[in-house]
Amino acid sequence: MAELYGLLKMLGISYEEIEHEAVYTIEQAQRIKRMTDGAGCKNLFLTDRKGGYILAVLQEDKRADLKALASLYGVKKLSFASDEQLSEVLGLTRGSVTPMGLINDKDHAVKLAIDGELRGRKLLFHPNVNTRTISITADDLIKYIEYFGNEYKYF
Repeated sequence: MAELYGLLKMLGISYEEIEHEAVYTIEQAQRIKRMTDGAGCKNLFLTDRKGGYILAVLQEDKRADLKALASLYGVKKLSFASDEQLSEVLGLTRGSVTPMGLINDKDHAVKLAIDGELRGRKLLFHPNVNTRTISITADDLIKYIEYFGNEYKYF
């Protein structure tokens, strides 16, 4: 995590952080959300089963339309990536999926699909572990993504 925090500092991205018990679901995260300011995000790590990966970032209360997300990037079908793929590509475990994992995406293999309704808001993410939550602005999220050169689109 020190590497992530050092990078955020280097990029001029300010954040607030809270520590808490491990959370694995949006329902569990509701308790944490009351402890800080920001919009809760649902992060889904998806694959097209041909070696392509998409990280969908959407408001926590929305359901993901996998067909629409597949269409956004011109692939036929998306499904949830395996725990092994999540670990191999983003260095994360189930329950800690976050765009902050791009720090581990050495091949820039992950494309992002970001809910357009998150623009202009303060967002809550795990800093690669599910026992902490950080809040950053949506603009700073884009700055972070662009630093790594990963492709992103709004939906």
